[in-house]
Amino acid sequence: MAISRLFDYVYHQFDNYPQDKAFGRRDGDGWLFYSTADLIEKSRKLASGLLSLGLKKGDKVSMIAYKNRPEWIVVDLATLHLGITNVPLYPTISPSEYEYILNEAEVKLCFVGAGDLYDKVMKAKANVPSLGDIYTFDKADGKLFWEDLFNDDHLEEVESISKTIKTDDLATIIYTSGTTGNPKGVMLSHKNIITAVSDTVGALPISNGIKALSFLPFCHVFERAVIYAYTWKGVSAYCVGTDNLGGEGGDLRAVQPAFFSTVPRLLEKVYEKIYNKGLELTGLKKKLFFWALSLTDDHELFQKASGFKGLKMKIADKLIFSKWREALGGNLKGIVTGAAPCPAKIARVFSAAGIPIMEGYGLTETSPTLSINLYTGEAKIGTVGPVIPSVDIVIDQSEGEYREGEGEILAKGPNVMQGYYKKPEITASVFKEVDGATYFRTGDIGKLINGPGNRKYLKITDRKKELLKTSGGKYVAPAPIESKFKEDFLIEQMMVVGDKQKFVSALIVPADEALMAFCEEECLEVNSVQEAIEHPKVIERFQQCCDELNPNFSHIEQIKKFKLLNTTWDATKEDGSDAELTPTMKLKRRVIREKFKKEIEDIYS
Repeated sequence: MAISRLFDYVYHQFDNYPQDKAFGRRDGDGWLFYSTADLIEKSRKLASGLLSLGLKKGDKVSMIAYKNRPEWIVVDLATLHLGITNVPLYPTISPSEYEYILNEAEVKLCFVGAGDLYDKVMKAKANVPSLGDIYTFDKADGKLFWEDLFNDDHLEEVESISKTIKTDDLATIIYTSGTTGNPKGVMLSHKNIITAVSDTVGALPISNGIKALSFLPFCHVFERAVIYAYTWKGVSAYCVGTDNLGGEGGDLRAVQPAFFSTVPRLLEKVYEKIYNKGLELTGLKKKLFFWALSLTDDHELFQKASGFKGLKMKIADKLIFSKWREALGGNLKGIVTGAAPCPAKIARVFSAAGIPIMEGYGLTETSPTLSINLYTGEAKIGTVGPVIPSVDIVIDQSEGEYREGEGEILAKGPNVMQGYYKKPEITASVFKEVDGATYFRTGDIGKLINGPGNRKYLKITDRKKELLKTSGGKYVAPAPIESKFKEDFLIEQMMVVGDKQKFVSALIVPADEALMAFCEEECLEVNSVQEAIEHPKVIERFQQCCDELNPNFSHIEQIKKFKLLNTTWDATKEDGSDAELTPTMKLKRRVIREKFKKEIEDIYS
C-alpha cells in the first residue's frame, strides 16, 4: 500500500508482516508486548473514546512519559486517525514550561506516564483554561486511567474520518527544547515526516524480524521518525530506559538488539566505562587493552585491514573487541546517532570494534533528516553523510565571516516544516530566498566535501548562534574544539568561552571516575573530586591535554586557560534551577555562562 499518512505504516505492517511483538516494554520481571493487531484495535477504540469526549480534527492532545512505552504509540495512532494534532512533551521540563506550551497550543487532553508527571501537569492545569482531563497510562487511585476511554461507539466514524486525512495535513506540533528563550512549536505534516523516513530507511540496517532498542524519547522527532521506520519494516521494538542498559542484567544483554538509535552523549558514557575498565586492568591485560585501543586511531568506516595490520586487528578483535560486542548484547549490526555532534574518536573506536556508528544530521524543523551516512558503504567519519535525495542544500556565505567553503546550511525539501505555531514573524525570519527558491535557514555552519562513492558529504563545523567573537574581532567556533577535547578520557563535559575577550578559554567538567583513577595511579593524596581538581598535578595533566590538542586549531582558537569544575551538567535539576543541557543533551550556553559567571571572571581577571 502507498504510505501517505503516518498511520498507514501500521496497516502496511499488518498486511505484509504482522508482528506478535511489535512494541514491548518491561512489566515487572517480564515484558508486555503489543502485537500489530493490538496497536490497530486499541488505537481505533481510543479514537472512538476521544470522539465520545467531543474532540475533533484540529484539537490538540499531549503525551508525556519518562520512558518510551507502547501506550504512547497507541495514543499517537489514535490522534493521527482523527486529525487531532499530537503535541508530545518532554518529561524533564518544569511546570511553568508545561503551562506555557499547553496554553499556546491550547491542549485539551493529556496522557501521562509514571512518576511525578501527573502532579506537574496538574499544577500547570490551574492556569491552562483549555486543558480538560489528565489520563494516566498506569492505574492509580483517584486518577483517570487511559483504557477507560476505550469504546466501540464510534468505530465507523473513526474509519470515515481517517479517510479524509490528507498527506499535507498537520500531524504534530513538536516544541523545540530551546537553548534560548521559550520553546517554539514546530508544525510538521504527515508528508514532512514520511519524506524523511522514506529517504533514510534504506540507510539503516533494519529488516523484518530483527530486534531493536528504543530509549531516546518519543517526543523527540529523531526517535519518532525511527519508530515509524521500525513499523514500516516490521522491526520488533523494545521500549526501555537508559537506566538499565548495561551490565549483566541490563537490557542490551537481555534483548540482544541488532540496532538502536542514540545521541553521542550516551556513546561517550559507554566509551568512558570501557576506558575506565581498561585503567583498572594490570600487567599484560592492561597493555593489550590499550594496544588494541591504539589500533582504532586511524580507522575508517568499512575499512578492512590487510597484511600485518589485518593480523593485529584479528588478534585485538579476539582478545578485546569481541568482549565489547558481548557487553552490548553480542548482536549489534549498527548504531545511528544524531541530535548533537559525535566525536570522531567515538565513531572510530566502536566501528573498529565491529559496531559501525553512522552519524546523521537534521533538525526538528526538517522532520528531522537532512543527511546521513549510509550502511551501504557510502560513509565518512567526521561528516554527517550525503544529503538525502529529497533535499537540496545550499552553503550560504552571504552573511558573516566564514572559512573557505564554509557557510550557513540552507535546506529545501518536502520534509521542511510548515512553520512555527502562532509565530508567523519568527517563521518568516528562518526562511531565505535563493535564486527564486525558498530555503530554510538551519543556523548551522558547514561545508560540502568529497567522500566515498564520488559523492559530496556534509560536514558540520558549528552553530551560527554559538560563534564567539573575540575582542580582536575574530570568530571562533566552539563545537569542534569541545568535541576534540572530549576525546580525552578525563574530560566529561566542556564549554569554550571567550566572547568579547582577548583569548579563548574553557570550563571543564572532569570525568569523576577517571579523574580519581588517575589520582590513585599517580599516588596523589586526595579524598574528593574537589581536592583533586585543586591539586597541581591534576591541573598539570589538564594543561598537558591543552598543549597536545591546541595545535589542531588556529592560534586564535587555542585554549589559553581553563577552569576545572566540581559539578555535573544535566538536562534536569531536582532543585528546580535551570538545567545546563537541553533534553537532547546540547549545551545551554547562556545558562552555563550565568551559573559560572564568577569562574569565567576569574579566568579573565
